[in-house]
Amino acid sequence: MGQQQLLLIVLGVIIVGIAIAVGISMFKSSAVDANRSAISTDLSNLAAKAQRYYRTPVELGGGGNSFANFALSPLDTGNANGSYRVEILTGDQKIVIHALGKEKLPDGRFVAAVDCVDADKSRIYQGTATSIQTDDDTKGYGKLPDFQPQ
Repeated sequence: MGQQQLLLIVLGVIIVGIAIAVGISMFKSSAVDANRSAISTDLSNLAAKAQRYYRTPVELGGGGNSFANFALSPLDTGNANGSYRVEILTGDQKIVIHALGKEKLPDGRFVAAVDCVDADKSRIYQGTATSIQTDDDTKGYGKLPDFQPQ
């Protein structure tokens, strides 16, 4: 083979290698974005469940205008998207629902989000964390001890 043909083969291998690396990077970025979106949707559903509990009278199994005994069922503490825990704040009028996604970022941290919920609204904050802490496994109580907002 001639020198020019060898050069073209080497150049072709380099271009294919770069294309594969870019494709893997794009796929990973897409997976992280999809996980972020999925845990946000789950947080919105859990917030709606908490607000429904808040508004339901105690006689009907609700909180009677309090989040005091709100708990996540075992089915609500985790799914294919991530793990979820609830933190009831002082005064029982607000809760924070914590989510730790399944997708790991290049820095070793995971996709995470928190949803601050009160009787009328909820607000989701995106970020990252390394773990989720469980305070009471039977009620789904816990939090993200090292949450970093983005």
